[in-house]
Amino acid sequence: MTWMQTHTGRQFWPLAPNPEDVCLDDIAHALGLVCRFAGHCKRFYSVAEHSLYVAEQVLTMGVAWAGGDYRPGVADLIRQALLHDAAEAYLGDIIRPLKPTWQEYRVIEKNLLECIHEALWVPANAEDQQAIKHADNILLATEARDLMLAPPAPWSALPSPRTQEIPIGGVDPLGFGDRWQLVFKDPALCLVARRATARW
Repeated sequence: MTWMQTHTGRQFWPLAPNPEDVCLDDIAHALGLVCRFAGHCKRFYSVAEHSLYVAEQVLTMGVAWAGGDYRPGVADLIRQALLHDAAEAYLGDIIRPLKPTWQEYRVIEKNLLECIHEALWVPANAEDQQAIKHADNILLATEARDLMLAPPAPWSALPSPRTQEIPIGGVDPLGFGDRWQLVFKDPALCLVARRATARW
């Protein structure tokens, strides 16, 4: 079988994706249930939660600003950040040590991300994507500090983690798929959270 059934009951062909088959509900639901680090973290930590933190982090970077305030088009920057791992809604989360060895997977992931961006009308800007990758690495360093036990050996070179900790308790980890979708539909919610330095 070359297709999968999605949360909303659609047929989806991950090896030959069609923008008409992409559904925001499917992506939000799946990202909210896919756990990072193959589940090897202190609590359930979804790709949706991670992506919200990446979106918040990228707003602290120069690419988000112009003339002392958020730049025009910052909503697209937020949406790009939310979508940076969106292919995992259909492919699952592959741990970083494996990705460089799976060249075919990387092609599949790239094609799928391009399809998702087209379907959801979110242009992928090269400068923004570079900033999002850096924000992603900052979150990886933060996750290593807050969500994992002490490492048996140093992780590969990463930037410094963010100051704000990722909460271990007092969160509903299964609610982040819905939050992800709310912010995608209304990126201003991310701006409010960032200005108030509130946690998701």
